Amino acid sequence: MARIFVVEDEVLISTMLQINLSRSGHEVSCFGTAEAMLDAVATQVCDILLLDIMLPGMDGDEALQVLRKAGHRMPVMMLTARQDVGTKVGTLQNGADDYVTKPFDLNELLARIEALLRRHQTEQQ
Repeated sequence: MARIFVVEDEVLISTMLQINLSRSGHEVSCFGTAEAMLDAVATQVCDILLLDIMLPGMDGDEALQVLRKAGHRMPVMMLTARQDVGTKVGTLQNGADDYVTKPFDLNELLARIEALLRRHQTEQQ
């Protein structure tokens, strides 16, 4: 079981992710803003972060940079509607570990999450 933080301002997507990730045995916390997630990361353990780019207030790319500058090394999967190559490349260069565009296939998303968790656990050992 992993502790997964989801940062998504679209309630329907956030709820769907929370339900399906919970069914897969994970503990899920959802946040509607990057600022709320950053507050939680300061006091709680997060094994993987699913992060939208287009958020109210601080955007996901800026939040990713804040996390990495603060030394947080949890895997970060960008989960966003932005499909342009420049955004993908820039986000990966800024420290994202994976990038999935909406709409996404749930089974593929779950497989990618499991792969990131396996890789991160191996690196921690």
